[in-house]
Amino acid sequence: MKKENPKALLPIGVFLVLYLGLGIVFEYILRIPMGFYNIPIVVSFLTALLVACLQNPGLKFDDKLEVMAKGVGDKNIMTMILIFLTAGIFVGVVGRSSAESVAYFLLSIIPARFSVLVLFLVSCFVSLAMGTSVGTITLITPIAVSVASGSGFGTALCIGAVMSGAMFGDNLSFISDTTIAACNGQGCEMKDKFRQNFGIALPAALVTLLIFFLRTFHAEIGTTVLKEYNLIQIIPYLLVLIGGIIGINVFVVLLIGILSGSFIMLVTGATQATELLGNMGSGAAGMFETTMVAILVSAICALIHEYGGFAALLSFIKRIFRGKKGGQLGIGLLVGSMDIATANNTVAIVMANPIAKEIAEEYQISSRKTASILDTFSCIFQGILPYGAQMLVAISAATELGFEVSAFEIIPNLLYPYMLLLSSLLFIFVLPAKHEETID
Repeated sequence: MKKENPKALLPIGVFLVLYLGLGIVFEYILRIPMGFYNIPIVVSFLTALLVACLQNPGLKFDDKLEVMAKGVGDKNIMTMILIFLTAGIFVGVVGRSSAESVAYFLLSIIPARFSVLVLFLVSCFVSLAMGTSVGTITLITPIAVSVASGSGFGTALCIGAVMSGAMFGDNLSFISDTTIAACNGQGCEMKDKFRQNFGIALPAALVTLLIFFLRTFHAEIGTTVLKEYNLIQIIPYLLVLIGGIIGINVFVVLLIGILSGSFIMLVTGATQATELLGNMGSGAAGMFETTMVAILVSAICALIHEYGGFAALLSFIKRIFRGKKGGQLGIGLLVGSMDIATANNTVAIVMANPIAKEIAEEYQISSRKTASILDTFSCIFQGILPYGAQMLVAISAATELGFEVSAFEIIPNLLYPYMLLLSSLLFIFVLPAKHEETID
């Protein structure tokens, strides 16, 4: 353990002040749409890295470069980056049109009275298959608005159901960037984290489904929305989902998804061969910023660790949170606070990973449980942030269709994040001691 040095945490503070401060100015003072997402996050992290390099003048710059190189060159970081890029290619190949097909298929066979439940279930499946909550909300919110208009259910309720389902998949999907970041940051298998996480997420989803049912069952409803659909494009998603669950190597699973998706897209005429290659490039390019963030955060955290910053933070957490259960809650609140500051659950996990790993080692918490807590708590906080991308995209999609709805109308309908928080706390504090895991 390095000597404690709280000043070594300054780069994290600099990043948070830059990103959160400018985000608040852009979003709430200058009233710039999606203000938080107009802040160049890579520039903010580069500034934080510069601050880290200027600290500790007793260490030569060449030595600092060596420390950063070791942090970036860690096996788990390299694996995470490669999975990010491969997952991006997969999403680029298969596209997102199948999501609408799933929604319209279920709406066509299930009575309109259960439309809100359908929106929640469809969003769960789509986000689980696609690995992106924002992408799911972008696709399903227009359908939710149409359902609200035709059936008579409130727009905020329908959007809340979509956002709730989107966070379910974001938390569990094998190709979600949060899952990739949490698993590789803690050095655990995705299948192990999935099984650990499923026991928390499933009860929360079932309770959410029950509450939506009770809230809508006796409502007076009109008609629902019916459109054409094509389900064959769902096959690559199902192959990836099944392959991940049964434990096939994630790279093999994604390769199967890319090959099957390419074949289906070409055979059905959904895309041309030249377009397919372009979509692969676009999909990978969509992960470039996330990849660069992972590299910069790894370099910053390596320096902070070398200077003794993590030792100081760990000492503080030990004074506040005692025992294994306290350590788990500490990890959850750590990533939650990072998410509040960054409004990005992937970035929050990447930032919290090295600190959480030291907490887990100190309190003898297994890597799969640590990864599960990181992913779960980041999704809980991200799912209800009024300035998070999920909320902003949902409001924007509704506004484009002529429906005005505010974040504070939607927040009471975000049932899944609330149920997930309750389930997570039960998982941490009520789990029988005989079922507690030891460190891997």
